[in-house]
Amino acid sequence: MEQHRAWKAHWIWKQRTEVSATEGRHELVYFRRSFALPAEGAGKLVVRVSADSRYRLYLNGKSVSVGPCKGDRYTHHYETVDLTEHLLPGMNVLAAKVLHFTVSEPFVLGVGGPASVWRSNTGAFFLEGDLVDENGCAIIELSSSEQWVCLEDRALSFHPGELETLYVGGAERVDGASLPHGWEEIEYDDRHWDKASVIADAYDSTYGQLTPWPLTPRPIPPLYEEERGFRSIARIVGGQEAEPSFHLPHDGRMPEGDQGFELKAGERFLIELDAGELTTGYLRLAMTGGRGSSVRILCAECYEDPPESTIRRNKGIRDDHSKGLLLGEEDIYSIQGFGDPSLGRYESYEPFWFRTFRFVRLSVEVGSEPLVIHRFNYRETGYPLEIEADFRSSDESLRKLWDISMNTLKRCMHETYEDCPFYEQMQYAMDTRLQVLFTYHLSADDRLARKAIFDFHSSLLPNGMLQSRYPSLYPQIIPGFSFYWIMMVHDHYRYFADADLVRMYLPTMDAVLGWFERQLDERGLVDRMPPQYWSFVDWVEQWRDFAGVPAANLKGPLAILSMQYAAALQAAAELNDFAGRTATAEEYRLRADSLNEAIRANCWSEGRQMFRDGPEAEEFSQHAQIWAVLSGTASGAEARKLLETMMVDQSLPVVSYAMAFYLFRAMSDTGLYERSFPLWDTWRRLAELNLTTWVEDPVSQRSDCHGWGATPLYEFPAEILGVKPAEPGFKRIKVQPRLGHLAWAEGKVATAQGTVYVKWELDGEDRFRLRVQGPRHIPVTVELPNGQSFTVPEADPYEVVVHLRSAGSIVG
Repeated sequence: MEQHRAWKAHWIWKQRTEVSATEGRHELVYFRRSFALPAEGAGKLVVRVSADSRYRLYLNGKSVSVGPCKGDRYTHHYETVDLTEHLLPGMNVLAAKVLHFTVSEPFVLGVGGPASVWRSNTGAFFLEGDLVDENGCAIIELSSSEQWVCLEDRALSFHPGELETLYVGGAERVDGASLPHGWEEIEYDDRHWDKASVIADAYDSTYGQLTPWPLTPRPIPPLYEEERGFRSIARIVGGQEAEPSFHLPHDGRMPEGDQGFELKAGERFLIELDAGELTTGYLRLAMTGGRGSSVRILCAECYEDPPESTIRRNKGIRDDHSKGLLLGEEDIYSIQGFGDPSLGRYESYEPFWFRTFRFVRLSVEVGSEPLVIHRFNYRETGYPLEIEADFRSSDESLRKLWDISMNTLKRCMHETYEDCPFYEQMQYAMDTRLQVLFTYHLSADDRLARKAIFDFHSSLLPNGMLQSRYPSLYPQIIPGFSFYWIMMVHDHYRYFADADLVRMYLPTMDAVLGWFERQLDERGLVDRMPPQYWSFVDWVEQWRDFAGVPAANLKGPLAILSMQYAAALQAAAELNDFAGRTATAEEYRLRADSLNEAIRANCWSEGRQMFRDGPEAEEFSQHAQIWAVLSGTASGAEARKLLETMMVDQSLPVVSYAMAFYLFRAMSDTGLYERSFPLWDTWRRLAELNLTTWVEDPVSQRSDCHGWGATPLYEFPAEILGVKPAEPGFKRIKVQPRLGHLAWAEGKVATAQGTVYVKWELDGEDRFRLRVQGPRHIPVTVELPNGQSFTVPEADPYEVVVHLRSAGSIVG
């Protein structure tokens, strides 16, 4: 087993000149190890590689691995890479670029680098691997040791920006004249480099003392990197009369006879490029000449007008370049001025970390020598999500919502799920619970979901509270987000029925639920939260001045927290039953029942016929009514009437479109889902702004890409097509289409058992036709719009034709 591996490699770094890294100064170190292959095809090379804090590994100048996967102090990931196909006859070179982010305690945004990347007080590089023959016998030992050489970079520095991108870690300033250009290539002369220093063994085999890097295999596949080009030029100032072509797609190689785009000495040039959609990628600039010139690269989500305030942006049509304002941080590169296109040698610049952008501005100030730009492209990167699902319907506007939602989810999936790739790249429990569900319907790939569940489990504090975002060097507590994690585990149980996974996390659930039980007041409600915690519920206009916290919090406890606690207890009870802990399950149900009684006794308003936001406040919101339904505080006809009352009351704070997921669930549970279709107008209005991803919230308009807005990825497969697990793990499938205003809908839905195809249509006034094809040997329960239901033993292709006012028939 990998965790029992007897490591031979050592952790290496540059020679220490300080006890620890200086706060605010990151360190970049290059490593090389040259070796000769005895003959072509004579060896096999598999390496395991990691670093503190991030690395990019090359073999013979080709990038072969990026990492390590995000972890924390007690889970330090390594990547396993088979490099055999990249070996060359004769001399080869392994080369690594390692960036160590400085320690910052307490964490300082911007200065501390990416807030989601763990680091110790020293940089470190680790590689284990031998070149072996066909019998597995070592030919050359290549593991990290003093046989490696290293060079500290003196060209790169980081500067915190002025936007709220400080969680990502700041922009680069690079002096090209100080870079060791070509350092990763075989021909590079590294005789002036220093020997690497061994700073630690992989582990202590005698006394069990841990290094800062407990090595753990990477649990997810490597992120993809694919060559991309910009789709169009939005704006250009200066340069030749002919438009440049250096931004167009290419295969990573320069075309023969490439003349490039020449800028004259002393010229100023600006070009703004449109990627066509918001994306994430590694930007790369290739050029020759231009000694003493400088380039600036600014990445932005959209064009906009000047912001109204520090918390409210002024965005409209996202690709309207007449506005002229692109807001983002700038990477600045000073050009050394070398290169020879005829020899295929170019001076290139690529920021270390991937960037998020739809629009990129390249600004150039040419020095005393002409500059030629040959390429300015990028490699798109993200989690390799293989999408199996699809959706189409008679309402063409829904397809656009589907496509934007898919792009949103993909841009928020890297080594963790992310709230927004532009501003934070942090994994939050509320966001992640939804993103995980969206992923299940698209792909049935649960690897990143499993990592997310483990990540939040790893954030457990000694008092029993989970951190709201993790991995994170900047701890934050939003109490209600712990409930979303429990629901996340419950969702995995429903979709995959993995008993081992459920059992692993039951003790963590016990700790969380125990913490909330200790917070109950004399009425049996969850008391007001400690002041150091953020009682965030939702971004709505009425709560903007309270940072997304209901105004009732000023007067006492929040009913919503008690309702969410009850819902989490019920989910945990089902998980404990599944794991055979029936006594604990019964205890949790009794606790949930007591909570619901206390909520009804203290938060119900007879006059308004709704639940107050808190026992001491005459404040009401959609949120309290929705969670009253989802927690079982209100049920049956009472729950339906509560939602009907809520939907006609125009005075209530309305859920944001992120929290709207829970409104959809409450409407589904109470038989009111057919009334949900007008809610898509919120998404339609955003789509009219030429967004290619969904915004964080329409109120502040800070982020243009936030994964929690991709709700169509759940609603269209699970409700409009109607595919849900009828038993945990999809051991039985339920198909219950919701018609709404649609004449037809069809699509595919991913499940743990295989893909389910559904097509339904209204034929005439009331003739309903349904076709289903699913995994073999999996029974399907069909619930038709007229209330008729039946079960088909196996999901072979079959068709149902029914008159909505009469009984139907099955046609094989």
